[in-house]
Amino acid sequence: MEKPVETRVETLYEGRIVRLYRKTVRLPHGGEARLEIVHHPGAAAVVPLHADGTVTLVHQYRHAVGDWLYELPAGLLEAGEPPMACAARELEEEAGLTAADLAPLATYHTTPGFTDEVVHLFLATGLTPCAQRLEADELLTLERLPLWEALAKAGGGTGDGKTLIGLMLAARHLEGNA
Repeated sequence: MEKPVETRVETLYEGRIVRLYRKTVRLPHGGEARLEIVHHPGAAAVVPLHADGTVTLVHQYRHAVGDWLYELPAGLLEAGEPPMACAARELEEEAGLTAADLAPLATYHTTPGFTDEVVHLFLATGLTPCAQRLEADELLTLERLPLWEALAKAGGGTGDGKTLIGLMLAARHLEGNA
């Protein structure tokens, strides 16, 4: 188990979403390492699964990768916000849907080698259309696809980790209910 050597954490950058800091830790074999860690508030994502086996994905331009990605509706956790409430909010805002049932699928660490980001995944069923409420910086369209087609698109280099994991877990859920 790593043990902190320094009690002081050096903040290298603090932005609207992330904070980059550096600290020194003592490793189990006695050596020391300087680590740079990105603090992230966490996020929730939701698989909108329709009764006919289709899913709604957002097709969103992501500046960090310079391309359009197929993604699950998702967003950052607000301070003190329960992950399920965040998932329901993002489902409504991005996909224009409300869910009669929102069930947890998984919680995972995205890239624990350098960030503490955690994503909470949910499965939304009993979907009803509502008004979409996009934020000013969200440029996206909606695409409703059969689950297996959505999985192929997301896994073909046009998706991200949360989407692949969420769709695979939704497929497992459907197989268990078949």
